[in-house]
Amino acid sequence: MGEKTKMTTDTKLGGQFHLSGTAISVYRMGYGAMQLAGPGVWGPPRDMDAAIAVLRQAVAAGVNHIDTSDFYGPHVTNQIIKQALHPYPNGLVIVTKVGGRRGDDKSWHHALSRQELIDAVHSNLRNLGLDVLDVVNLRVGGMMAPTEGSIEEPLTVLAELKRQGLIRHIGVSNVSRAQLAEAQGITKIVCVQNFYNVANRSDDALIEHLAKQGIAYVPFFPLGGFTPLQSSVLDAAAASLQVTPMQLALAWLLHRSPNILLIPGTSSITHLRENLAAAALALPSDVIAELNAIAESVRAEAHPAH
Repeated sequence: MGEKTKMTTDTKLGGQFHLSGTAISVYRMGYGAMQLAGPGVWGPPRDMDAAIAVLRQAVAAGVNHIDTSDFYGPHVTNQIIKQALHPYPNGLVIVTKVGGRRGDDKSWHHALSRQELIDAVHSNLRNLGLDVLDVVNLRVGGMMAPTEGSIEEPLTVLAELKRQGLIRHIGVSNVSRAQLAEAQGITKIVCVQNFYNVANRSDDALIEHLAKQGIAYVPFFPLGGFTPLQSSVLDAAAASLQVTPMQLALAWLLHRSPNILLIPGTSSITHLRENLAAAALALPSDVIAELNAIAESVRAEAHPAH
């Protein structure tokens, strides 16, 4: 049996989570840097000073888990993080991901060859101004969902880079449970980053499986992603609690399981403060029940009875 999920009694930013088998503890409410780049996650931000200010405000508020990638921009978000926060404060954990690249037409592509992965790790190190990366996620699958198939070849490359001392810990992103099992046979996996939110809950069983092992589950697009969550149930419940629908969606995720870590992104200090405040929301049981039913209605709409 693996190490069970551990949390401290510290309730700030959703409380802390300790990644099993590591020296890493992070607050459960983190920050995702993707939106710091320009429109379409391409090029520099419209307002560089504002992007820097958001990062500094997040860290000042206690956030110690920042999610990024060198293919955001590309290179832009990592360079902004370095400009805003380097030299990095003690305890700040920067998690990046490899396995993708951007085309000149702003398209997204896999980049999973040995040389592409090696180059990506060195690019992250250079643009972040680091000698070693805390956590590197291997990004596979489609845009929103896993695609079955072996991930042994690319993951073995990251395991080699870990042995060389360029990476401390490895995670996987956009994977199925079978791919997770394959990955765990190659190297220790400390986190899984998949598509999940109050309306898209296909990973429910996987989250429980990971919690028993002390492995973090980090939902990407916790607020719906390119198509924001639209739910009259969510809107009504949020209104009853006098919070925004997005705050409620984030609070539900923190309530869902203690191994869930959040990385909502924003380029606005106002939205950053709203996101962080969601960690302090107490959810009544009837509201939780209403939100739990959202995924069922979404599934019913997608697969109507004949």
